[in-house]
Amino acid sequence: MKNNNIGFALLGCGRIAQKHAELIANHVEGAELVAVCDVIPERAQEFASKYGTKAYASLEDMIAGSDPDIDVVSVLTPSGYHARNVVDIVQYKKHVVVEKPMALTLDDAEAMIHACDAAGVRLFVVKQNRYNYPVKKLKEAVDAGRFGRIVMGSARVRWCRDQSYYDQDEWRGSWLLDGGVMSNQAAHHIDLLNWLVGDVVSVFAYTSRQLVDIEAEDTGVALIKYANGAIGTIEATTAARPKDLEASISILGETGSAEISGFAVNEMRTWQFVEALQSDKEVLEKYRENPPNVYGFGHLEYLRHVVDAMQNEGAAMVDGLEGLKSLRIINAIYESAESGREVNLRFLPKFARLGQRKRRRRTDPPVNEDFFL
Repeated sequence: MKNNNIGFALLGCGRIAQKHAELIANHVEGAELVAVCDVIPERAQEFASKYGTKAYASLEDMIAGSDPDIDVVSVLTPSGYHARNVVDIVQYKKHVVVEKPMALTLDDAEAMIHACDAAGVRLFVVKQNRYNYPVKKLKEAVDAGRFGRIVMGSARVRWCRDQSYYDQDEWRGSWLLDGGVMSNQAAHHIDLLNWLVGDVVSVFAYTSRQLVDIEAEDTGVALIKYANGAIGTIEATTAARPKDLEASISILGETGSAEISGFAVNEMRTWQFVEALQSDKEVLEKYRENPPNVYGFGHLEYLRHVVDAMQNEGAAMVDGLEGLKSLRIINAIYESAESGREVNLRFLPKFARLGQRKRRRRTDPPVNEDFFL
C-alpha cells in the first residue's frame, strides 16, 4: 500500500480498462494506479504513459516490478481467461477485482472462489449497475415490501453491436472466451433481476444468431420462474439497428409497479404504488437518472466501495458467491437453449457451449491462447 492508498494494478488494457484506469487514477479517493499489464506491450505502455504508471507484459513481471505497492489486481481480460488469471494472481497473495461475468463456466467460477479462500484474499465481482441511483431506490422499495407479492420481473437489453464491433478482437462472440449477448451485454441485467426479485428456480430459453457472423448468439429470450412464485422474462439483443435503444428493468407487484429504463438502467420511468407516499413524486424527479456528466458513475461508486471495503475490512457487495448466482442463471439459459428443455437451477451442464473450445467462425484461425497472462 502506498501512502495509505490501495494500490491497483490492471491486468489487461482493453476497452473496459480505460474506464478503470481513468477512475482509479483521477476520481477514486484512496486508490492509486501503480501498474498496468497487457500481452501487447505497446498497449500497456500507452496506458502507463497516459496515467503516469508502470507498464509490463506479463503478470509475473508486474508483480516482481511493483510489489509490494500492489494490493489489488483488476482482471480486465476476456471473460474466458478470468479463472486462470485469478488463480495465478492469488499465488502472490493479492486481492482481486474481476469484471463481468466472473467466469464463463460454473466449474471455473467455483475454482476462483476456492483459490481465493485458500489464499486468504478477497474476490470482488464488478456489478456496477447496482449503484445506479434509480436501481438503489428500487432495491429499497423491494426490501421495504412496497410491492407486496411480486408478480413479475423483466429485463430488456436492446443494443446495437454490428459486425465491426465483433471484428475488433478475435475472441469476441466466441464460445471459448466470450459467449453472446446473454453472457456479455445482459450479464448485469440478469444480476439485477436476481438481486431484486429473488432466487431463480428454473429457466426456459431460446437464442439465435440474427445479424452478425459470430459463433454465439446476438439475440435471446428467457422465461424465468422464481422461488417466491413470481415469473419473469429476459429479452436481450445486440441486433437493434441503427443504434442502441434501451436497457430496462421492471418490477410488477400486487401493490406497486416500477420501471427503470434509459440506455443503461439509469432512468426511473415508472414509480407507482397503491399506498402512495409523499416522497414518491420526489423519486420520479430526483431519481429520473444518474447525475449528468459524471464519468462512469456506476464503476466510480463500485470502485469506491472496493476501497472502503479494503480499508475498513467491510463486506463486499458482490463477492465470488454472489457473482456465482447470476452466472448460474446464464449457464442455465444456454443449457435450455441448446437442449430445448426447461432447466432447473440445480443442474450439471451437458449441452451448454459457453466456455467450450470452438472457432468463432468456420473461416477463423484458432483463438490465440497465448493471451493468457
